[in-house]
Amino acid sequence: MCAFFASIRLSRRTLTRVPWLCLACWIAWTQALAAESVWPAEAERLAALEQRRERVIDEAIARIDPQDPSKGSLFDIAATVSRGENLDWARQRIRALNDPPSGAMFWMHPMVLAMYAGRDSWNEDDWAYFRELWRTYFPYRGDTENHWLMYYASLYLVCEMFPEAGGEAWYNGKSSVENMEEARDYLRDWVRVTTSYGQGEFDSPNYIEEYVRPLSLLAGWAQDPEVRQIGRMMLDYILFDFAVEDLNGLYGGAHSRIYPRYTLEPALTPAASHAWLLFGQGEYQSTAGCLMLALSGYTPPAILDRIARDRETPYVQRELKRTRWRLRHMGPETFEIDGRVTAPVYKYSYVHPDFVLGCCQGGTLQPIQQQTWSLIWREDRPRGISNTMFAVQPHASPEEGTRFFVTDWDTVTDLIARSKVDYTAPDKLEGGSPYEQIFQHEGTLIALYDIPEDSRFPHIHTFFSEDLTARTEAPSGWIFAQGGPIYLAYRPFAPGEWRPVDWTGLLHGGAGGWVSSNFAELAGKSELYHSEARQNGYVLQVASQRDFASFAQFQKAVEALPLKFSLQGTPSVRFTTLDGTQLTATYGQPPEVNGAPVDYADWPLFDGPFGHAERGSEHLEMRYDEARYQLDFTDLTRSSSTPSQQ
Repeated sequence: MCAFFASIRLSRRTLTRVPWLCLACWIAWTQALAAESVWPAEAERLAALEQRRERVIDEAIARIDPQDPSKGSLFDIAATVSRGENLDWARQRIRALNDPPSGAMFWMHPMVLAMYAGRDSWNEDDWAYFRELWRTYFPYRGDTENHWLMYYASLYLVCEMFPEAGGEAWYNGKSSVENMEEARDYLRDWVRVTTSYGQGEFDSPNYIEEYVRPLSLLAGWAQDPEVRQIGRMMLDYILFDFAVEDLNGLYGGAHSRIYPRYTLEPALTPAASHAWLLFGQGEYQSTAGCLMLALSGYTPPAILDRIARDRETPYVQRELKRTRWRLRHMGPETFEIDGRVTAPVYKYSYVHPDFVLGCCQGGTLQPIQQQTWSLIWREDRPRGISNTMFAVQPHASPEEGTRFFVTDWDTVTDLIARSKVDYTAPDKLEGGSPYEQIFQHEGTLIALYDIPEDSRFPHIHTFFSEDLTARTEAPSGWIFAQGGPIYLAYRPFAPGEWRPVDWTGLLHGGAGGWVSSNFAELAGKSELYHSEARQNGYVLQVASQRDFASFAQFQKAVEALPLKFSLQGTPSVRFTTLDGTQLTATYGQPPEVNGAPVDYADWPLFDGPFGHAERGSEHLEMRYDEARYQLDFTDLTRSSSTPSQQ
């Protein structure tokens, strides 16, 4: 590829001033990239993407019964009014749904979507009705990162529709100009923090949708060039974050937030649905996020498509994230960002053609729904398959709750459990613990635990899927199994017993409504390896079947590896991996690789073969072969696409 097209730069410089030059650069770059690879031509990729978009919209409209205004969502309404169809039904249904309005920011963003998608379909009476809703209904801003993004993106866009409106037109008494300025300030701040220090709600297979939705709104309908570019560039950014840990549409690695059903079947997640729409991976499933992406017209750059689908060579992906903002009980690693307190999260993933194994360092990093580590393996058709493994040290305490929430010590645990019903369950499938320390090198993961006697749940449990085959408990203490194209070996440091998933019956009994829907089928005959030793740990060794002549050969190779551990006093372990790397870990101390401590101080925001970003940089460079795609967030006033000067 010639140097002129070796790099496309999206900063915020001159896209609006020189659109035809930018378009020419874009077309030439994508054509050059396609010509140098075995990938489909760019025209074919875009045509296939458009077909998937149309399918999403078609199926949303097909769900509508025009004779029955008692059924249908705001998203269905948006789909049909975008084509000017079923307008009588849409008018009746949108009024029924808003009698009265509810849902706060979860009402705001689909309402804005319906208004914009049907801008040419709604009549004067409809617009008067919408204006009255926004004047009288006061939506709650929420208390999470995704809540605030949905709130402010929606507020900005609805006020941009009526830029001259005064405070009397809006629920909060502020004018459109005031609301847009407040929203724009928040969006700028969120972009700066995210691209400098990482997300707090990072890498969630389900909550990725709560970021895709508002960013799609901004990318598709914002009139202000800066705000529209925030939507487009942050979609690129968030989706790159997913793409580098994507295995045939499934989101690998550690996750800030995940629900029980998604821990059991990764193919059910919204992330998987987005991968189908944007990259043609996996199997179709309908989600609101996909519909919003389809209606917005957002198109991922060609380089992002390549990154998501190229799994020819194994690689290590390192990422820096942060915890949710902390209010109390700060801890030694905390730091301030403009007076707000957080702590670093160090992510490490090994992305192999056959599996993804990934972790973060452990601790209570994102309350309640954290998944500290996970393994997923490749399945050609993963729906209905529990192609995953993970472990949990169940933890629930008022200290954790009051660290992140303003509620008082005596009530916080109960209030959390009202929303996240399994928070106080001893057999829960997600959550972080202050008593765990996780460490990984490529396909090897080590976990150590030092659980105090007064802990609410002084045990650990490791999930073994019913879709693992040939599970073998060897006399050596290793537990071996096969999953799809991989072999795995799990060596617990303390004895345990097999228990069914959800042995308390909480989720099988339907607690939490949607959270536990279809849970018995999802859990199936999968089991948990339950161990009640308070000083505890394990080693997990994962390898591709292609690297061994047989399962027996893999077992023999693993059992020959040097392993020494101690649970007396402070837990510690020394293990030599299949490739000869010596790993050493002692609870409470930095782990070592071949005698060298892991250097967390210089952990980059992103580092892997497909991209790099330094902490504090507000910049991301995507890479694929010789191609470069730059996202520069240091100037939000303009946008540009320019060739490399290298």
